[in-house]
Amino acid sequence: MTQPEVIKSLLNAVAIGEVSPEAALDKLKYLTFEPVEDFARIDHHRTLRTGFPEVIWGEGKTPEQIAQIMNVMRQRSPIVMATRILPSVYAQLQAQVSDLKYYTSARICAVQPPTASVTDPSHPGTISILSAGTADLPVAEEAAVTAELCGFQVKRLWDVGVAGIHRLLSNRHVITEANVLIVVAGMEGALPSVVAGLADCPVIAVPTSVGYGANFGGLAPLLTMLNSCAAGVGVVNIDNGFGAAVLAGQILRTAWRVSGEGMG
Repeated sequence: MTQPEVIKSLLNAVAIGEVSPEAALDKLKYLTFEPVEDFARIDHHRTLRTGFPEVIWGEGKTPEQIAQIMNVMRQRSPIVMATRILPSVYAQLQAQVSDLKYYTSARICAVQPPTASVTDPSHPGTISILSAGTADLPVAEEAAVTAELCGFQVKRLWDVGVAGIHRLLSNRHVITEANVLIVVAGMEGALPSVVAGLADCPVIAVPTSVGYGANFGGLAPLLTMLNSCAAGVGVVNIDNGFGAAVLAGQILRTAWRVSGEGMG
């Protein structure tokens, strides 16, 4: 049976009472994908299943492949994103994908409908994102833009690393007002531990590959964050701002299950 036939059969089963609506929804979560030539299979139901849409990883794909995937995805998804897009790749994508916006610092391309706005969040709660240094901004902005495109309110606080701790302490309100914190740091990666000692919410630590030789391309801050003496710190992979944003979003999006306050 083709996918439309499977869906029709499932809906008929619901209509005559053989399958409950809840069971049908569970089946639909794992049903639909769409091939793009012979190089991609787009997971259209990922939002239904996980709460977040499929996002294109840009590195390793040709501009033509990225453009084809984006143009197929936009038919069913209100937000289409591609991460790790170089300016030279964006220049080629512009000619192939209409209404394409480029977030330079984050290295993210996104197709958005005219009414979409990162200043009008669709989910309650605030994700505050802190960076230790200016060199960490590409990863921090990847997290910030990802969270905003997915409908979350974001507050930014850049260049507040432990080498000048007074910069952080003079902005403690950013920490106290957050519902989830993402803390991005390279070098020795000490900032998340300091922040977690001040915060009453989850802290997601993101090590970056910024640092001198003994930083080992981000391994040193990764190990520091994993060995944090402060409780409540979760760690994602090196330079993974995108993954940190999705984790923060999942924390906020599913908080209603415990609180009972009906958060979306």
